[in-house]
Amino acid sequence: MKKWLFLSVVLVACGKPLPDLSPLNLEQWKEDKNGCQRFREQSISNLINQLEELKGLSEKDIIKLLGRPDRNELYKRNQKFYYYDVDPGRSCSNARPENQQLVLRFNAMGLAKEVTIESL
Repeated sequence: MKKWLFLSVVLVACGKPLPDLSPLNLEQWKEDKNGCQRFREQSISNLINQLEELKGLSEKDIIKLLGRPDRNELYKRNQKFYYYDVDPGRSCSNARPENQQLVLRFNAMGLAKEVTIESL
């Protein structure tokens, strides 16, 4: 019994390695809070091609890669949503009436289950 418990802990701790999202400049992505500087808008095509790489990552891993979300939402059954504005968001002086956002849905285990680009 102890062996199975130990093996389970080791497997969970070994998690999925962080993907390399090149050529996306992740530092600039993180600095472009709410998409106000328009870097995210200019580089979204690089990310769209790699959305599948984000699935299965933990909330902590997503924050390491993309920075803190612009908004988050707690939903029923401990699901969480992270929102990253791609175009200038509502809090920007150059906000658009319609904008795109990267949306990540996390399951109750804290793993990214769905990753999409949505228009508001």
